[in-house]
Amino acid sequence: QVVLALPRRPDSDGPHFLSGPWTYPSGFPPRCTIDNRVTRVAWLNRSTILYAGNDKWCLDPRVVLLSNTQTQYSIEIQNVDVYDEGPYTCSVQTDNHPKTSRVHLIVQVSPKIVEISSDISINEGNNISLTCIATGRPEPTVTWRHISPKAVGFVSEDEYLEIQGITREQSGDYECSASNDVAAPVVRRVKVTVNYPPYISEAKGTGVPVGQKGTLQCEASAVPSAEFQWYKDDKRLVEGKKGVKVENRPFLSKLIFFNVSEHDYGNYTCVASNKLGHTNASITLFEVKTTALTPWKGPGAVSEVNNGTSRRAGCIWLLPLLVLHLLLKF
Repeated sequence: QVVLALPRRPDSDGPHFLSGPWTYPSGFPPRCTIDNRVTRVAWLNRSTILYAGNDKWCLDPRVVLLSNTQTQYSIEIQNVDVYDEGPYTCSVQTDNHPKTSRVHLIVQVSPKIVEISSDISINEGNNISLTCIATGRPEPTVTWRHISPKAVGFVSEDEYLEIQGITREQSGDYECSASNDVAAPVVRRVKVTVNYPPYISEAKGTGVPVGQKGTLQCEASAVPSAEFQWYKDDKRLVEGKKGVKVENRPFLSKLIFFNVSEHDYGNYTCVASNKLGHTNASITLFEVKTTALTPWKGPGAVSEVNNGTSRRAGCIWLLPLLVLHLLLKF
C-alpha cells in the first residue's frame, strides 16, 4: 500500500511544499507542510480529485482517507499496481491564494518470468534456441547460465540463448535469471538432453581357470541408454543358457560364466545400440593354468621318505673318524 500524507504544522510561518519523484515500495510518502491559515486541502491524481477534505470524490475502492487531523492529512492507496504510477498533487487553499505541490509516484515491480522454453531433447550436432521473457519495473536484466561443473560464467546475457552444433558436453540444466534490484532474482531452469549413439568406453579380456567363475564386462555411454547383445562366433547368446547369465544395466553389460569349461574360451562380441546407431567390441575369455606349489630342494637334498635312513647312515660313517681322533690326541 501507499500512503500520501499532508502534515499540518500550526507553528509554521507559511506554506512549504516538498515535491519530487517518489518510488514505491522503497520510497517515502510526499508531504505538504502547511500552516494554520489553510482552509481547504485536497489530493488529486492528474486531473482527478481523489479526496477533498473528508469527502471522497473518486470511485476507486482502493483509495481511502487515512488521516485528517490538525497535524496530518493523508490518504492511502491499497494494492498498488503499475496503473497507479504518475503525478499526485496536493492542493492547498489559504486565505490569500491556492498553492499546489506535485510528486510523481514511481511503482517498482519485482521481476517475473512470464515465458520460458520447455525442456528439450535434441540430437548431437543440431542447433537449439532457448527463450526467457521477463517483466518488471524497472525492466529486468535476463541472463542464461549452464549448470555444469565445467561451465564458467554466463553463456548469454540476453533473453535468447543460441547454441550452434550442440555437443553431448553441453547437455544438462540451463538456468534463466531475471533481476532488477527490487527483489531477489527469479530463476527458472530448462533441461536440455543431447542424444548421441553408443560409444564403448571399456571392454577388456579376462583370464579364468577351468571350473572357476568368469565375467566379461562391456561398458558403453549413450543417450538414450544403449541396449546390449552378446555374440560368439556370430551366434547370439540368449538369456537362460545353461551356466551363462547376462546382466544389463543402463551403461554396463556383464556376461557371467558360473563354471567355465574349455568350450567357453574364445572371442565374444559385445554390441551396444540405440535409435541413433550401434557399435561393437571384441572381448576374449582365455584360459589361465593353475600349478601346485611344492617346496624347492637344493643340491644334496634328500626326500622325506628316506630322511630317517640317511641320518642313521651318516652317524655310522662318522664314528670311526671320532675314534681315530681320540687315539691321536692321547
